[in-house]
Amino acid sequence: MTSASGSRPFLLISTRDDPQAAEDEVRGFLAAADLSPGDLVVHALDATPLPADLDLDAYSGILLGGGPFNSSDHPARKSTTQVRVEAELAALLDRLLELDFPFLGACYGVGTLGVHQGGTVDRTYGEPVGTAHIELTEAGILDPIAAGLPRDFDAFVGHKEAISELPGNAVLLATSATCPVQMFRIGTNLYATQFHPELDADGLATRIEVYRDAGYFPPEIAGELTELAHAADVSHAATVLRNFVRRYRR
Repeated sequence: MTSASGSRPFLLISTRDDPQAAEDEVRGFLAAADLSPGDLVVHALDATPLPADLDLDAYSGILLGGGPFNSSDHPARKSTTQVRVEAELAALLDRLLELDFPFLGACYGVGTLGVHQGGTVDRTYGEPVGTAHIELTEAGILDPIAAGLPRDFDAFVGHKEAISELPGNAVLLATSATCPVQMFRIGTNLYATQFHPELDADGLATRIEVYRDAGYFPPEIAGELTELAHAADVSHAATVLRNFVRRYRR
């Protein structure tokens, strides 16, 4: 499989069941990563199971978007779809970690990769929908995924859970005052961000509308949050995705 550019495409795994949010997430990844549509294959995991024998050699790397699931949800409250999605992602991560295969998970990626590697994911450091001020660690400054990033930058966040205890084998790459683990790496090539590198103001506005009754914020402040989103400068955050694509495209 080759993309329009002649290289292998990236695979975006989506868990969003809302069509508007799912479509806009694809738009966001394409724009932030500077990819053409032919460079990105999208797998809607909420609707279609992930093949156990997924041909990793067909892709340059794997991207995982955010979604409606929380790794810290009580098992009895998880839907059959969530249980299936978590099991399939865990099996995929088994393979990716064995191969040290390029992976970048945004938001939901922190929960999936963090739990898989023995970290603690809970509700201690959830952040409201809006902007967070991210700071690179010393390791983050040296990591190629952060090349060209300033030491401090703003990015969009909005999550109910986060890592409160980093896996012992993880390298912390970015932090913030409200959420200590904003980006980390496992091995050489597997990354997760708590912030959303794919989100621009229009994308956050879409999610505010789609998820206004999902418990992320009081519904009556949706308009205020949208205004704040359009006033924010989160342009640096997309550098993470662009660096990932440039480094692993093959």
